[in-house]
Amino acid sequence: MLPAMRQVCAEWSPDLILRDPCEYASAVVAPPLGIPTAQVAISLAAAEAGSIAVAAPALEEHRPGLVEELRATPYLTRFPTSLDPSPFVTTVRFREPEVAPQPLPDWWDGSTAPLIYLTFGTVVSHLSSAAVVYLAAIEAVGGLDVRVLLTVGRHFDPSQLGPLPTNVHVEAWVDQLDVLHQADLVVCHGGSGTVFGTLAGGLPLVVMPVFGDQFDNGRVVAACGAGVTLAPDPSGDESRRVIDEGDAGRITAAIATVLGSVSYGTRAQAVATEMRAASTIDEVLEELLWRQ
Repeated sequence: MLPAMRQVCAEWSPDLILRDPCEYASAVVAPPLGIPTAQVAISLAAAEAGSIAVAAPALEEHRPGLVEELRATPYLTRFPTSLDPSPFVTTVRFREPEVAPQPLPDWWDGSTAPLIYLTFGTVVSHLSSAAVVYLAAIEAVGGLDVRVLLTVGRHFDPSQLGPLPTNVHVEAWVDQLDVLHQADLVVCHGGSGTVFGTLAGGLPLVVMPVFGDQFDNGRVVAACGAGVTLAPDPSGDESRRVIDEGDAGRITAAIATVLGSVSYGTRAQAVATEMRAASTIDEVLEELLWRQ
C-alpha cells in the first residue's frame, strides 16, 4: 500500500488523515510529509493497542519511533469511558449524528409482543456453519411470546432455514438504526458495531460471542449489567466458538432473564446517556483540524 499512499498524499495534500486501526501505510507515509493522522477505533481500546504491539517490529523497520508516534496520535472512539478505559495519550470520544429512523413494516400481523432483533453481523453468513447458527437461534426464540427479526446478510440463502415459526421474520439486511428504535432486546454475536450501537440506543443485550473481539465485548456487556453473555466452553479455544442446537436452551434462558428484569434496560439507558454526552463527529473534526 505504500506506493499508492505516497501518490495519494502527493496528489491530494490532505490536511488530516483518519485511519483505520490496522491501516499502517498512512502512518508510515504521512508524518514525514507534515500530514497529521488520527486513528478511528473499531474495537475496544485494549484490542487496538494490542494490534499495535503485535505489529510493532514491522512498523519500527519503516521508521524508528513509529510505534510511539501511533500511541501518541489522537485516538477517536465512540465507546464510553466507563466501559472502555483507553491507554492512548489523546483519546477523543464522539457520538454519531442523530438520524430520524424509519418505521419497520408490520411483519407480525399487528402483534405488540416484545421485539427481539437477532443478528450475527456480516461475517457469520459467509461461514459453512451459518445455517446451524441461525437454526439454533431460531429454535431458542420460536416458542417465546415475542416478535423476532433475524437478519442473515446478503450472502446467505434463507431457504436453507426451512419453515419458520410464525413469530420469526427473516431479512437479508435492515438498517440497524431503524430496528433499534423499535426493539426491546438485541440478541447478537458481540461485534463492536452491534454491541455499542445497541448500547447507544439504550437497549439491553444477550451476547453469544463467535470469534475475535466479541468475547471481550461480551464481557463488557455483562460487567456493566446491560445484558447477559453466554460464556463459551471453558475447555475450548476462545479465539473461535461454534454455536449449535445445544445452545438453544441457554439462549432461551438468557432472553427470559433479560426481558424479565428492568435492571438490564436501566443500565443500558445509563450507558446511552453517557454516550450521548460525547462530542459530535463534526465537533471532533473541527477540533482536530484546528490543532493543526
